[in-house]
This record gives sequence, structure tokens and C-alpha cells, in this order.
Amino acid sequence: MQIYPYEQLLRTAFRAEADVTTYITEPTRTAYAAFEQASKADLAFRFERVRLGVAMSLLKLLADLGDHEESRRVMEVLHKALRARSVADIDATITRDAKLFERLYTNLYVNEEGEQLLNLFERTLDADNQPLMDEVIAEALDLASELDFDASDEDDEE
Repeated sequence: MQIYPYEQLLRTAFRAEADVTTYITEPTRTAYAAFEQASKADLAFRFERVRLGVAMSLLKLLADLGDHEESRRVMEVLHKALRARSVADIDATITRDAKLFERLYTNLYVNEEGEQLLNLFERTLDADNQPLMDEVIAEALDLASELDFDASDEDDEE
């Protein structure tokens, strides 16, 4: 059985057992495979589910990197949107909480790694085809392997 880079990114972002149980449900975990097998009529919806999973993973990494509450809030909206049954339902879920997305960048201090995660998040939202999304996923996996989640704890101790 093939493990897609998409699933690797989910597992990298959601490391704690409680997070795995909450966020990596079967439909979320298999979203990329479902996208690849989707009919033309279902393709846009399946692509949006992949986009939501990638964006949610990036915000989880950002939240863990800098203990950033706004990232967690937006991540929860994305998680809620993953339960939607159509593109219209996804849009409605995100539109309801649009202010959280606007606040994501307010009073945000991030280091270089955080800026890279935010850049990948923006590219995820802009990606409109599989090659672009695959590129974001690959870069996110590379970056995630280099992140130092203990650095903010060390700064707090000083």
C-alpha cells in the first residue's frame, strides 16, 4: 500500500496520539488517494479536501513552532471544513469564520521557519492543480523535517 507524501505530511504535523485520533480520520488520511481516483464531477471537491488537509497540517506545524493560538483557531476551521460534503459547504464553513483568517497575520511574530510555513500556507490556498499542490507538499515535508519545536521553549527559559 502506497503512503502518499500528503499522508506523510499529516503524520509529521499531527504527532501526538490525541492529535492523530482527532485530526487524521480515515477520510482525511485517504483524501489524496480519493482525489486521484475521483470522477470529473467529484474532482473539485476532492482537490479541496486535499488542500484543506495540507493547510491544516501547515497551521499545526506553525502553532506548535510558536505556540500561536490564531493558527490553532484557523486549523480548527479547516478541520471543520473537512467534514463538509461539497465545495459549497467548504466555502460556507470558511466564510463563516473568515475573520479568523484575517487575524492569522495580526500581531504575528514569526522566525524564518514560521515565515516559510506561512508562505507554504498561502501557496496551498493559491494552488489550483495537482502539480502545484504536490510541490507545496514536498516543500512542506522538507521544511517540517528541519523544524526545531524546542527552540521556543528554550527562548522562554532564558
